[in-house]
Amino acid sequence: MANKVYFVNLRARSDKENKISKIRTLFDRAGFNELIQKNDLTAIKLHFGERGSDGFISPLFVRQVADKIKEKGAKPFLTDTNTLYGGSRHNSVDHLMTALEHGFDYTVTGAPIIIADGLRSDSITEVEINKKHFKTVKLAKDIVNADSVIVLTHFKGHEMGGYGGAIKNLAMGGAPAVGKKEQHGTKIIVDEDKCIGCGECSEVCPEHAITVSEKAQVDWDKCIGCGECLTVCPVKANGIDWQTDLEAFLERMAEYGYGLAKTHENRIGYINFLINITPDCDCASWSDAPIVPDIGFLASTDPVALDQASYDLVNKQLGFSDSHLSCNHESGADKFKGLRSYIDGTIQMRHGEEIGMGSRDYELIVL
Repeated sequence: MANKVYFVNLRARSDKENKISKIRTLFDRAGFNELIQKNDLTAIKLHFGERGSDGFISPLFVRQVADKIKEKGAKPFLTDTNTLYGGSRHNSVDHLMTALEHGFDYTVTGAPIIIADGLRSDSITEVEINKKHFKTVKLAKDIVNADSVIVLTHFKGHEMGGYGGAIKNLAMGGAPAVGKKEQHGTKIIVDEDKCIGCGECSEVCPEHAITVSEKAQVDWDKCIGCGECLTVCPVKANGIDWQTDLEAFLERMAEYGYGLAKTHENRIGYINFLINITPDCDCASWSDAPIVPDIGFLASTDPVALDQASYDLVNKQLGFSDSHLSCNHESGADKFKGLRSYIDGTIQMRHGEEIGMGSRDYELIVL
């Protein structure tokens, strides 16, 4: 069955059709008011961005969602989980500081911040799902404990997922460190012919699994497959056995997303922001130039349909030739394959549909 996905473009000629009013309209037309009840503690799940990144959703846009929630008599809070790798969001203290530096202050957003998996990512609850890869998934307790959830996602490319959308925001973003480890489950390999022994990979490895003498060496007993070394290697010497590991990784991620969605059945909505569509996740400590023009905002109560519609809209665009997009610039070509030909990010949506998370069939309603 085709599920509804609501879309607004970015054209504006008056104060009644600016981005702020469009977000509020999208919230209403997507039926999100029906998901929230008076006195709900409502989680706004989003990504605050790694220090050095600027691709994250504007706090001004987040404010519109928080205000709509408060109009229902509910109490919104902004939330995310700590990262598995080192960086500016590895624990709740650093994470909160980064969020504040990026403008997610109460005076701007109208909502406080709660890091959902606790100070050191040990606030965990286990949820039964009984799917292909997992019987149970380990999720961040304070997202699960919320009465209702609105998921805000900056849609973009991703080093391991092909693309990063609502499914990944639920899956990785809703899991504590131990849950993130379970999803990754892959092993990093090093091409010694390419490796220059710079040590960048060793510095970012959260498990100290990489040592460097003349070349980088990976201790597979320690490696958790988080992929951080992939983002920093200047010569792309680090990699994954994509043919055997990729599909399982993306399926595991979809199952974690299903687990979090299941805990808020009929009480969760999703908005994807198709602006500043960068090649990499906002977890990187930089934001590369966008690969296509800005498109607009989409909302749905089905994360699979929402991601599929977002994916299709990106692919309809003409790609920017002066971006990281190496091919597939023409309208209709797969832009995410143009970034990373070895990743089929649609596996996220395919498996999500197979396990009952949503439908890839959608009806796009243009507002």
